[in-house]
Amino acid sequence: MIAKYKVYISIFTVWLFNISGILGILSSQSEWFLSLTPLNLMLNLVFILWNLDKINSRFFLAFSIPFFIGFLVEYLGVNYSLFFGTYVYGENLGYKIGGVPLMICVNWGVLTVITADLAQIISKNTFVRFLLGGLLMMLLDIVIEISAPRFDFWEFENGVVPLKNYIAWFVIAAIAHFFYNKFQIQSHKKVSIHILIAITVFFSTFLFF
Repeated sequence: MIAKYKVYISIFTVWLFNISGILGILSSQSEWFLSLTPLNLMLNLVFILWNLDKINSRFFLAFSIPFFIGFLVEYLGVNYSLFFGTYVYGENLGYKIGGVPLMICVNWGVLTVITADLAQIISKNTFVRFLLGGLLMMLLDIVIEISAPRFDFWEFENGVVPLKNYIAWFVIAAIAHFFYNKFQIQSHKKVSIHILIAITVFFSTFLFF
């Protein structure tokens, strides 16, 4: 019975957690809700996995591409100020290796999956898909960057996000999409789109509050 409605359960739970997160962060309990960020990020991955037709090594291999690309560039960014500028991660993204929260690597993977699904809906052209995927991830980063210091996710030197951060996001994300698309993963597009919209709504809300 649960399997029959898993798509609807997934979508409902994604929105429940994001709306609860918005209300919680706007309340007097904001610190507690922000501390749950790693759980929320992991749930996105869980729902992607739950709605795959078949969970196999092919998916995990494809997912590992943006995960490890993300870790490598973030490690070089945090420790050597490469690619993105000079920045440091806060405490609300959980356990770190070399200054990089593992959840940010999960986030690289999740964002690649969900933006790849939207890109596949928009275009059948492989070249357009990975460029579009990179563009979508860059646009989402623009929205997230506004709230990142407030949420103690990360912060750039002097509080200024350099232009090269966004250029790097586009280029690196496009590369991740290029290799991810080689595996032709068939994740559930409806679930992916809801996750993408929910994330966008979540961070867009804090542009105004």
